[in-house]
Amino acid sequence: MLGKNGRLVGIVARPSDGACDLPAIVILNTGIVHRVGHHRMYVGMSRQLASAGHTVVRFDFSGIGDSVARHDDLSPIRACLSEIKEVLDGIADNYGVRRFVLVGLCSGADHAVLYGRGDPRVEGLVLMDPTLPPTARYYFHYVMQRFANLRSWFSVATGRSGLLHLVASHLLSQVEPKATGIERLALQDLQFSPYLAQCYRAVAERGVRMLAVFTSVSVRHTYHKQILDSFPEASAGGALRLEYFPESDHVFSTPSARKRLSRLIESWLLIG
Repeated sequence: MLGKNGRLVGIVARPSDGACDLPAIVILNTGIVHRVGHHRMYVGMSRQLASAGHTVVRFDFSGIGDSVARHDDLSPIRACLSEIKEVLDGIADNYGVRRFVLVGLCSGADHAVLYGRGDPRVEGLVLMDPTLPPTARYYFHYVMQRFANLRSWFSVATGRSGLLHLVASHLLSQVEPKATGIERLALQDLQFSPYLAQCYRAVAERGVRMLAVFTSVSVRHTYHKQILDSFPEASAGGALRLEYFPESDHVFSTPSARKRLSRLIESWLLIG
């Protein structure tokens, strides 16, 4: 049990020799998927990284999996960030670890960036298909990828196109800017919020190493280097490593993609 009063349920994988000189790895939930991850991807990842000498924690945010729901007035983002801190504090106290790397897919990646800007103990982020603002090139690729799809044209004609909704939200954000702080921010607002850019800038300025992994199928990006166009500050000082999995879907469904991902993370950690 983790967190204040043991409210959060998680699994801690430890290296066989009990060493704690390497940073601990904390894996965050993707949406409402509990701590095993899609296709149990986090189970195998945890065991592999623990065998490489890392303490690895995968836990459930409150109200997900086996962790009990909260009953306070914290916003969902505030609650998640507070719980990440609780888990890091507990691991530091119980295992003597003082350095951490946060790992997340989709919303988990977003929570990692949001939290990583403010905690000096976080020295690395592994971000899989994180939220990215749409760029001009994003829209171009989006349209070209759907140009030959009759269903896409039908969606446009009937006003149900995802692209039309995205463009409308983008234009609305220019008229009514999204929150610049975290107090009223929701995950669905991140795509158009300047706060996200502030977080990437802050972690880059702190020298936090980032491994950004993008898959071939994701509505969050349409081309390989979109993160560099969206957040040019993220690559400052060579802190960002960009990897692309063209053979994988968003949830790393195939065993080969999951194995490649775990090996990539392990090798990236060794460099640090």
